[in-house]
Amino acid sequence: MTAWILDNYIEILGVLFSLAYLVFSIRQNILLWPMGIVSAVLYVFIFFRAKFYADMGLNVYYFVISIYGWVVWKKGRERAPGRKMPIRRLSPKLMILLTAITAVLFLLIGYILDNYTDSPIPYWDALTTAGSITATWMLARKILEHWIVWIAVDALSVALYIYRGLYPTVVLFLIYTAMAIVGFIEWKKEAPDREKN
Repeated sequence: MTAWILDNYIEILGVLFSLAYLVFSIRQNILLWPMGIVSAVLYVFIFFRAKFYADMGLNVYYFVISIYGWVVWKKGRERAPGRKMPIRRLSPKLMILLTAITAVLFLLIGYILDNYTDSPIPYWDALTTAGSITATWMLARKILEHWIVWIAVDALSVALYIYRGLYPTVVLFLIYTAMAIVGFIEWKKEAPDREKN
C-alpha cells in the first residue's frame, strides 16, 4: 500500500485539492478558485503522463479560468459587500450560443487529437474537454445550469478514466458526479426563476 501511495502521490494530491475545490464550489466560497489553481497544475502533469492531451490542455485552461473566476467573484462581492455574488440562470440565447461554441470546440479538439496526437480515444476525450470548458466558464459567471453540464461530463469521464486505469481519478469523478447533483440542488434554492434576456 505504501509503495502504491508513493507511486501515485501526485494523483492523490490532485484528488484532494479537486475535492476541496468542489466543496467550496457547492458552498459558493471564493476559496474554490485557489484550490482549482493547485488542482489544475497537478493534473497537467497527471494527464501528460496518461497521454490524455486534451485533458492536460483543459487543465491549463482551468488554471487560467480559475484566475478569471477569482477576479469575477471578488468583483461580484464588492458590488454587494458582505454578500455572495448572486447566482444567475441561463438564458435561451446564451444556451444556444454556448451549445454552438461547445460543438465547435468538440469538433476542433477531436480533429486535432485524432490527427496530431497518439490519444487512444480522441473524440471521447474531446467531448469531455469541450463540455468542461463550457461548464467552467459558466461557473466563473455563476450560472446555475453549469451543474447540469458537469453531471454529464463527470459521468462520461468516469468511463474514460477506467479505460486508462486512473483509479484514484475514477473515484474522484464518481464523487464529482454525485456532488454535482448536490450542487445543483443547493444552488437552485438561491437561483432566480429565469434569466430574462
